[in-house]
Amino acid sequence: MIRVAVNAPLLEPLSYLENPNFKSQRGDIVNVPLGRRTTMGIVLGEDPVVRSSEIKYKAISSKEEQWPSFDDTFLKWLEWIADYYIYPLGQVAQQALPPLKKTIKARASKRPPVVPVLARKAKPSLTDEQAACLDNIDLTKGFSAHLVHGVTGSGKTEIYLRLFEQCLQQGKKGIFLLPEISLTPQLVNRFVERFGDEVAVFHSQLTDRERTDQWWQIVEGEKKILIGARSALFCPIKNLGLVVVDEEHEASFKQDEKLKYNGRDCAVMLARYSQCAVILGSATPSLESWKNAQDGKYVLHTMKSRVAQRPMPNIETIDMRLEKENTNRKPHIPFWLSQSLFDKIEVALDKKEQVALLLNRRGLANLVFCRTCGYSAECPNCDVSLILHARQHLVCHYCDYHEMYKLKCPDCSEGELSPMGLGTEKVEEDLRLLFPEARLARADRDEIQSRTEMEELIANMENQEIDILVGTQMIAKGLDFPKLNLVGLVLADVGFNLPDFRATEKSFQLIAQMSGRSGRHVDQSSGEVGSVVVQTYNTTHDSLIYAQNHDYTGFVEHELRCREPLNYPPYQKMIVFRIQSMTSDLAQSAAQMVKSRLTTIIQKYESHFSGVEVLGPAFAPLSKLKNQYRLHIIIKGAQPKALNALARQMLADEKWIPSQVRVIVDVDPTSLL
Repeated sequence: MIRVAVNAPLLEPLSYLENPNFKSQRGDIVNVPLGRRTTMGIVLGEDPVVRSSEIKYKAISSKEEQWPSFDDTFLKWLEWIADYYIYPLGQVAQQALPPLKKTIKARASKRPPVVPVLARKAKPSLTDEQAACLDNIDLTKGFSAHLVHGVTGSGKTEIYLRLFEQCLQQGKKGIFLLPEISLTPQLVNRFVERFGDEVAVFHSQLTDRERTDQWWQIVEGEKKILIGARSALFCPIKNLGLVVVDEEHEASFKQDEKLKYNGRDCAVMLARYSQCAVILGSATPSLESWKNAQDGKYVLHTMKSRVAQRPMPNIETIDMRLEKENTNRKPHIPFWLSQSLFDKIEVALDKKEQVALLLNRRGLANLVFCRTCGYSAECPNCDVSLILHARQHLVCHYCDYHEMYKLKCPDCSEGELSPMGLGTEKVEEDLRLLFPEARLARADRDEIQSRTEMEELIANMENQEIDILVGTQMIAKGLDFPKLNLVGLVLADVGFNLPDFRATEKSFQLIAQMSGRSGRHVDQSSGEVGSVVVQTYNTTHDSLIYAQNHDYTGFVEHELRCREPLNYPPYQKMIVFRIQSMTSDLAQSAAQMVKSRLTTIIQKYESHFSGVEVLGPAFAPLSKLKNQYRLHIIIKGAQPKALNALARQMLADEKWIPSQVRVIVDVDPTSLL
């Protein structure tokens, strides 16, 4: 009998008879009968359990020849993911296969090449901090985990490039993982200039054919370095010698749909199973990684200075509550723009420098309401307000519901609907009136929807064809423009008060990362320094105070002191059960059933689950999304294995869950919204 993890929503593998025409090996990809259909599966090995002879077992249908078998190291890593994130192994394994079959004949494409052809460039000299960091990372000693904490512009990417050089010299391959938002042509070009045609790239903007071709090129050894977003981890690379995770703090490393894995944590475990080094890099490391370094699990490397001794930017905080009283304020300046930021934009434009303004909110206005009766336009499918966009469209950013904006109130028919609030479209609109000669561009998900559009935007910034760039958080990561010396955060408060225990951490990271775009190429001898203006209605917020002083260490120590008495991560592990249904009453009753089962299991096996805390049920902050009512139950505990076992036991028999209800498990959630 052979154990097979099938591509179906089953947490446990199934047993099949061996096919008489071939012998199955662990890691083989096979086709097996499942009910009335045939599905794919991964051979795990012989079944150690003696099965009843009275049961009629089915045999493995065939071996899938088009893909190579998984080696034992890679399969053990897939098994760890399935176990840790409580997800069917057969469905986890599907992530490791390319979307299409391999083709022999190359097809002509009108799209630009995935990896450009560029001339190789000479290596820059290293700073003392870069050299010290490299000297303390040894790729020949098997598994080791390193946290590189370097301020923005300190030269972390050059360290990664040198480490990949060492990796290739040892005859091994490497993975460079970074958030999708940071996977810019600038970054890819730096690798191609150093490694030429040995680089493969994996990201969501590739077509299925491009992804398949890149997959085969790295698997068959034609390419040696794979650059990609989180899904690149699932490329079954043999002889792995190095894994690097840049911007390791980014929440986008956590997948929200289906398999809710964290790419950073999975990268560390892949390196552990592959017995190679893993490097986590960030100017603002996550609290989890920082504490792992403090506890000795990671080796900490710190770089406090920018390359060429360039100064960190000067950060000025503007209290927007006082702007109305500012007697120097010009009357034509819109409500969202301070006099100080306006003046600095004028000066920057006069000096032919570039300006970047960040507002992490899309659209023209984030609320439309009637001043007569109080009606506000809300999404019929979600518990959120509709956002006003250009061309008189009201849009839901969660389910993409659209309706036309009508001036007359649909509720009282007397008042008029008034837009309130702010978005990137409104900022762009106002700036075009204020600075009619300036060349403006906007970078948000409405404006930038493809790889080529992002490449064009970056090229225009590099060629100084853009004077003012307005954008959401996509402009805060990984971009490096020589003429960008003024950065403005239009409304830093956007993330301050979210009902999420990570809100302060995320706000600090965004402010620090965006500030790091400023003054990256100023000449130290000139005495100039980059400038950052942070507009806020809450000047005493913790994230702002520490970011203003470029004090990451002070911030992280303060935030850890806040979380420890509450037993929030990184002090304890957390699993969230999200109960969803189209009926509110059904969702609430199912949530009570989940709570009851958890409580019963904890009481029955008290010695195993002592110290586990159950919170909820309660409606999620976003209580309804896409016509689904959502409730949360949180379990916390110091022992990850105990939490995992409790969640597995709770889900062991799902027959008790009503058919109209979904219970979704999220291990190590990055957001509680």
